[in-house]
Amino acid sequence: MYLLRLALASLANRRFTAFLTAFSIALSVCLLLTVERVRTEARASFASTISGTDLIVGARSGSINLLLYSVFRIGNATNNIRWDSYEHYAKAPQVKWAIPISLGDSHRGYRVMGTNQSYFEHYQYGRKQNLQLAVGRAFASDPFEVVLGAEVADSLHYKLGDKLVLAHGVAAVSLVKHDDKPFTVVGILQRTGTPVDRTLHISLGGMEAIHIDWQNGVPARGAGRVSADQARNMDLTPTAITAFMLGLNNKISTFSLQRDINEFRGEPLLAILPGVALQELWSMMGTAEQALFIISLFVVLTGLIGMLTAILTSLNERRREMAILRSVGARPWHIAGLLILEAFALALAGVLAGLGLLYIGIAATQGYIQANYGLFLPLALPSAYEWSLLAVILLAALAMGTVPAWRAYRQSLADGLSINV
Repeated sequence: MYLLRLALASLANRRFTAFLTAFSIALSVCLLLTVERVRTEARASFASTISGTDLIVGARSGSINLLLYSVFRIGNATNNIRWDSYEHYAKAPQVKWAIPISLGDSHRGYRVMGTNQSYFEHYQYGRKQNLQLAVGRAFASDPFEVVLGAEVADSLHYKLGDKLVLAHGVAAVSLVKHDDKPFTVVGILQRTGTPVDRTLHISLGGMEAIHIDWQNGVPARGAGRVSADQARNMDLTPTAITAFMLGLNNKISTFSLQRDINEFRGEPLLAILPGVALQELWSMMGTAEQALFIISLFVVLTGLIGMLTAILTSLNERRREMAILRSVGARPWHIAGLLILEAFALALAGVLAGLGLLYIGIAATQGYIQANYGLFLPLALPSAYEWSLLAVILLAALAMGTVPAWRAYRQSLADGLSINV
């Protein structure tokens, strides 16, 4: 105990150097824990980009491709699926709800998605969170109404009542626009931190209306064109959609219905479990995830090496201090133990300060990160894995402390200051 008091007194005597050393360790520990927590929560958030949906169904292709275009609005479907195929499974006894999805258009680089009221009622993200409107309402009977994601509204400065024109295709710049059928903004969704924020939502009738006078992929000319008012009075039931999502009455029936859909004889369909597909997609990014973690470990190692350098540098300046300690009866191993305790005290102070910085940072930015990135960082105690990382840091500090301790031990013997009894 007296060695610990002596070590703390010695550090207090060199308080400025000790503070800088502990602070560098604190920053590196804070970075390591931040990376680990963000990595863990990002995985959970990524897996919960869509939640509460049991199956996603689209044209037969690959599971990741289907997930990308139906959930993340990345890429395109290999083919559309017939409306009667959607109705067949939407009315199946195992199905509680169904959400149709129609893609293919855009607005200034943002994807447009056609759907129905079930999307606003049943689509969930995060921890079973439903979509909420920040202002306005969902689209109703008028096919030319649009509900914007939060990012679309913010970046393009749209508000309720504004008019906008959709473009054919998904390129940032499109030469073919549906300028004869403008849409009115009737609602803006609250920010979710998911691809919903970057999507313009219209009704299936609206998606059908803007293409009702198209033939062979090009708009009609002259008398063949259909105006917006004419389209409102026409049957706008779609003939095909891009994909649909299913929520089931009983989770037990998930695999049997998935098999039934994959073997559907009406047309080639693919049903995927979104959670499984998300894990497959995340595993493809595992290399970058591990690289980020390794970089943070090297930052911690750099902090510990800085501590080692500071202690080694001070050895020659402290020869007088150690000589005095030897003259009052301290053994060489006492000197060595003193330096090991100093290294441990610096590392412990750095670890505790790093934890403090982590929680201060989370408390200050938690709301902003969740609102803008959909990432929830809880103010929770460190997990068992995080505790093990901190324990490894302290053990590494002890191991590094043995280097100056051994040098001080040898130096103490060389000084010839042993006390004869």
